[in-house]
Amino acid sequence: MLVHDTVGTGRSQAETDQIRLSLQARYDELSAEYEQAVLQSQVLRLVEVGDTAGDDQADSGTKTAERDTAQSLLRTILDRRAQYEHALDRLAEGTYGWCEGCSAAIPVERLEIFPSATSCVTCKQNRERRAA
Repeated sequence: MLVHDTVGTGRSQAETDQIRLSLQARYDELSAEYEQAVLQSQVLRLVEVGDTAGDDQADSGTKTAERDTAQSLLRTILDRRAQYEHALDRLAEGTYGWCEGCSAAIPVERLEIFPSATSCVTCKQNRERRAA
C-alpha cells in the first residue's frame, strides 16, 4: 500500500488536525448514538417480555418487526462508526484522502460530503457495478 505523508497530501499540520477533530467528533457522536440505541433496544425487550399476555399473531409480528428494526439500526450505527475509525487510522498512517483502489487523491469535495470515503468515485462506481 502506498503511504502518503502530510507533505505529500498538500495538507498542513493544522488541516490534518482539523480533519482528525472532525472525524473524531463524528465517531464520538456515533458512539453516543449506539449507546442510546442499545438502551432503547433493552427497554423494548423488557417491555416485550413483560407484555405478552393476550398477544395474537399480529402483535407477535409487530414485536418481531420492531426487534428487527432495532437490530438493523444497531448494525448500521456500528458500520458507520467502523468507517470513521478506519478513516482515523488512515489519517494517522498518512493514507487518508487517497483511494485504496488506485492510490489517486480523493477529491476534497467528496471527502467533505463523505469524510470516511476510502475510494475515488471511479473505483467506487466500478465496485458497485461488480456487486450488482
